[in-house]
Parts: sequence; C-alpha cells; structure tokens
Amino acid sequence: MSKIISRHSDECRNLTNCEKNGCRNKFGMTSLWFFVAMTFVLLVLIAGCSSQKTKINPEAYQKEILQWQKERDERLRREDSWLTLIGLFWLKEGENKFGSDSANAIILPEGKAPKYAGSIYLEKGNLRLETIQDLGLKIKDSVVINSTIQSDGEGTTNPTIMNLESLILYVIKRGEQFGVRLKDKESSARVNFKGMEYFPINPKWRIEAKFEPYTPAKLIPISTQIGTVVNDSCPGAIVFDLDGQSYRLDAVIEEPGAKELFIMFSDETSGKETYGNGRQLYCDLPDANGNVILDFNKAYNWPCVFTPYATCPIPPRQNHLSMRVEAGEKMYSQHF
Repeated sequence: MSKIISRHSDECRNLTNCEKNGCRNKFGMTSLWFFVAMTFVLLVLIAGCSSQKTKINPEAYQKEILQWQKERDERLRREDSWLTLIGLFWLKEGENKFGSDSANAIILPEGKAPKYAGSIYLEKGNLRLETIQDLGLKIKDSVVINSTIQSDGEGTTNPTIMNLESLILYVIKRGEQFGVRLKDKESSARVNFKGMEYFPINPKWRIEAKFEPYTPAKLIPISTQIGTVVNDSCPGAIVFDLDGQSYRLDAVIEEPGAKELFIMFSDETSGKETYGNGRQLYCDLPDANGNVILDFNKAYNWPCVFTPYATCPIPPRQNHLSMRVEAGEKMYSQHF
C-alpha cells in the first residue's frame, strides 16, 4: 500500500508521497517549519549568480506538459486516489463502532461489511482497533483482530492503513480532531473517471519569475474547508510581470528538505472554468540569483473537486490574481 502522508493537496499531488493529493497537513509543526523557512531565506539572500532568459523548444515543451498530464491522470486512477474517497467520520472520545449499519459511528458500504464489524477507540489521543472474529481486516497484509493504530499526525507520519476487501480505512488528525477516512477501490467515481480537461498548452504561462524573501519569514493564516485556520510558514513571495501588469504570490515550504515551493492561488477563472476555491501548483526552489519558473500549465485542482470528504485549504486572499489564468486544469466535469 502506498503512503498517504499529505501536506496540502493532491492533499497533495499523489498518494505515493502523500496524493503528496492534494494535497494536507503538518499543522502543529509551525515552529519547525518557521525555522526551515528562515534558513531558506538566508540561503537565498547570501546567494548571488547571474542568469539569462531560457529559450523554450516548443515541441519539447508540448511533450513535457503532455507527460505531466499523463502522470496526473495515472495518479488519479490509482486504487487509493482521491476518486476513491467515499467517507470521512469524525471520532468521539471512547468507542466508535464501524460496520454497514447506519447506527454505527463509521458507516461502511452495505454488502462490503457486516452490520457491526468492530470499533476504533480514541483514548486521550491514542488509537486502537478491535474487530469481530473472522472479519478479515488486514494491516500490512496480516489479518488483525486487535491492534494499536496511528493517525497521519496532521500529515507528518504514515497512518496505519486498514484494508477490508476493496475498502481502505485510515485515521487523519486535523487540529484537535481525529477522523476516519474511508476509501473504496471500486468507487463509482474511480470506475467512471473519464479524465481531466485542460486549457490549451501555451508557453506564455511558463513564467520566469523572481523570488523575494521575507526577512524574517512570516506566518500566513490558511483557512480550510472544514472551518479550521492554520498558520503556514512563508519564506517569501514569487513576483512576475505579465501583459504589462505585476503580480505576486506568497509561497510555502511544505517540509524540511523540500525541493519545491508550494503555491495556492485563485484567479478570474475561479468559479467559472476552474474550481471556485482556486488551484495549486509547485515550482522548483529559486536558483542562486532568486530566479524561479512558475508554470501555470501545471496548475491543478484540489481533491475537493472529486469528493466532499477532503479537507482542502483555501488560497489566502493575497494570492488572488486579478487576471484569467487560462492554463492548466479546468473544473472537473463530474464534480459532485
């Protein structure tokens, strides 16, 4: 089973280094990320090399973006992608029963589990599992009846993955809340997935920008779709000019040692051709002269376009671009 650690989105871009998904969360690690962001700012400030505009081979660039779209499609079709997420159940302290009976705290699909299959206990932040005999629930390919389990630690650790036939269950932590995510490899969304729609590939949207560090790095409040507000460490802004106008986007470093900046943004296509709460993209860290490539042809949707059970962030207000970014992924046509 692939990892399900997740910072922001595709909670991240894929479930192999979340789904990265995605895109959410290492909340609760604010001090560490702030330190990392400060270190990053210092590295940018002490660097000093020259750079030149890059000439783009149109044919090679077209192939690059088509390959990126192909890999995105492959991630979405995986058996643990966001298309398989069919439920999110917040846990209460103590016993939380699960099974196909609607009286359970965690309701599994009828026909895929007995009416009562077992219980997940939340005890002062600790989690344990008890199942009925002969259920056949597996953790790491071994059938278990009793086991301690681990949450995703707000995106900082690998959660315990519980498998029951086509079903996948694991626990997430968001703020002070713990919840069980339920996935089904046979979900109708995955089975009937027809692919994503994109704006035409246009090299205009591959922008050579500058990284302007904040000294010191700052914390920016990020609201989420479940009503929480968290502080993300922001080492600086990406600034660029396009069609005679200047723009800037606050960027985030997701984890220590990250080789990319993460950008949440909205624009004048949001709520029209694209998702109402904006999109996301990554870019490489700036070079020694603070240059970055911001490629909107690689902008993509939040997991929340595929399922109501994701916990997506909402781009900060200052990251709204007062222009139409006609690049990257369009709104998912089968949005619930």
